[in-house]
Amino acid sequence: METTGAYGGGKAGGAFDPQAFIQKPPVIVRAVCWLFSVIVMGCISAKGWYTNKEDGKEYCVYNNDTNACNYGVGISVIAFVASIAFIIGEYLFEQMSSVKTRKHYVLADMGFSAFWGFLYFVGFCYLSNAWGKTDNPPVGTANNMQGAIAFCFFSIFAWIACALFALQRFRLGADAAFAPAYEVEGAAPSPPGFPAYPGAPDSQPAYSDPPFSHTGNIDYSAPTY
Repeated sequence: METTGAYGGGKAGGAFDPQAFIQKPPVIVRAVCWLFSVIVMGCISAKGWYTNKEDGKEYCVYNNDTNACNYGVGISVIAFVASIAFIIGEYLFEQMSSVKTRKHYVLADMGFSAFWGFLYFVGFCYLSNAWGKTDNPPVGTANNMQGAIAFCFFSIFAWIACALFALQRFRLGADAAFAPAYEVEGAAPSPPGFPAYPGAPDSQPAYSDPPFSHTGNIDYSAPTY
């Protein structure tokens, strides 16, 4: 039995299978996005700030650029929340009976994921440049700062993968919307022809020879009197 619904989701109202849900590629990649956001937040929050002994103020390890640390933590916090929201959305997606609602969800997923992949690309370039200008970072901070940069880089591909999955779903929905009637799920079959009543003339009579088609010999001689 076909179990695929609109935009690549399951049939609305179908039974929920936890094992099949956690094995879905969009759910797995979204969980990876969540994990990467936690790592970036942890690396910067744990070792990204140090206190200057001369003035007693806190500075960011990335070339004393406070904006660099704030940017890395900021996009990761939002990515953390968004990843959880989209995982919940994957569960609710199967329960959406409206095709229009599913379309809006897929478009939001695709747009947000592509945009966040771009923000992580900007973050990777920003943190890499700031780290390259950092002189004599505090002892014990190098691994964390480099780790945050590395996982910003990995996050680019994770979020782009989410956008591609959403694009694939959108194409499935668009193809279904413009499919011919005989391919659309649940399309009404064409009505059968009506049988002829007994004794009715044949609508397709058998072939008969045309008139004057005899080839026999005919005597055209004049009669004798």
